[in-house]
Amino acid sequence: MLNDIEFIDGFSIELGNDYRLAKSYVRDIPTQALVYIRSFTHKLAAQLAQQHDVTFTSANLYDRIEQLNQLRVIDVAAVRALHRLRSDGNRGAHPEKYHLTQIQLISIAEKSIRHILQLIVKLYPSLHRGTAPRYQFEAFDSYAGRDLCYRAVMKNDPEAQYLVAMSLKAKGLMLQEQERALAQTIDTSATESAATSASVEQTSAEAFAQAAHWFRVASTQHQAALFEHGVSLLHGYCSDPNPIEGEQLIAKAAGKDIVEAQALLGFFYLIGSNQFTVDLTQAERLLTLAANAENAEAMSNLGVLFYQAQQFEQAFVWINKAAQAGYPNAQYHLALMLSEGLGCQIDLAASQQWMSEAAEQGQVDAMLYCGSDILHDDNASQQQRTKAEHYLHQAIKYGHNVSAMIELSVALADGILGRIDVVQAAYLLTLAKVHANDDHLQVIEPLWQSLAMQIDSVIALNPSEDEMIALKQAKHLLE
Repeated sequence: MLNDIEFIDGFSIELGNDYRLAKSYVRDIPTQALVYIRSFTHKLAAQLAQQHDVTFTSANLYDRIEQLNQLRVIDVAAVRALHRLRSDGNRGAHPEKYHLTQIQLISIAEKSIRHILQLIVKLYPSLHRGTAPRYQFEAFDSYAGRDLCYRAVMKNDPEAQYLVAMSLKAKGLMLQEQERALAQTIDTSATESAATSASVEQTSAEAFAQAAHWFRVASTQHQAALFEHGVSLLHGYCSDPNPIEGEQLIAKAAGKDIVEAQALLGFFYLIGSNQFTVDLTQAERLLTLAANAENAEAMSNLGVLFYQAQQFEQAFVWINKAAQAGYPNAQYHLALMLSEGLGCQIDLAASQQWMSEAAEQGQVDAMLYCGSDILHDDNASQQQRTKAEHYLHQAIKYGHNVSAMIELSVALADGILGRIDVVQAAYLLTLAKVHANDDHLQVIEPLWQSLAMQIDSVIALNPSEDEMIALKQAKHLLE
């Protein structure tokens, strides 16, 4: 019986190569596995189009899948499967945007491999006569990482060096997110425990420094590594930031048609940087190139460019594409445009759907919006309030969001979440005060006084010993 790799090879040798690489990296370098899954999806769409004499009218994968859908080349289930693979593949490029852990990325990559196999079984008759042959799935292994390290060190292989560096960079970004979250963790005992654990493991700074080394080594022969070397200098992965040389290398990589470099250089031209002044013509050119190559961040920034020019219909087109690609920031801004009818018809139901999607993917403003919306709804269920509390906690962890701190403090003091917790309410207000601007402080001051009075009034009622300890702790926080 065929194994799963032989099965995909029998469907298409070209697709088989991407599948083999994606599967080999699932356990060790899931971000790279997802990049190959995105490549697989692009090539599969192209093969389906060729088989049915379809000429694509867009370079964008979302548009291509929709064109296959409109022409009835594939059915609705296959369309959904392709969009799911496209979305999962995009997560590999920016795992930190989705606040994903290594374990979560591995889970997504494993599921994507299974989804590929299910989809190919379904599509087999469209490119071959008869039904798909039977096959046996062979378990994932963990040899790819060791093989890459051997090739990077012993063979001086620039591709292997680049992939090792990308794995270390992804690890650094995720560790950085975790470290920032730990710094804002409200449960002190949990913070201490996690911090103790983190001290034993690699830190984000160490991972970034290792990544920077391998990007530099590979950059003389590998154009994508050249771009990443520029990024490492720009952000100071292993020393003080060097924005001048970093931006120069990024521009050089963009000139070599590296999509991520085109996206970042386009962003520099959009907002200005150390080396590049604002040039909207150049920004549009570079962002369009990267957006058409399915870079979701470039799509979103291209939408911002048109939005700032008050070309709302064009802005809506690109922000919608970025949202469909699974980019949380674009999903949030798409929700706002739909609610206001900017470049589109007002659609409050769709706006709410996209806002919820962005919140589920960890977009801080969307989590604040959805959390606050639930807490202000008198008819919200306890389950919804629990979700609101989760959203606000996440907005605090990942965004240090003062408004979320205030909202959650009020909810805990007033019992909106089904319990009263004055200690945590007081802690959140003190945390908010540290990060507050002048407008925030005007909101915090009366809440501070009100909570202090609430605590004093409860203390006067001679509560139980445990309650008294908690109340005195809260009072101390507000002194």
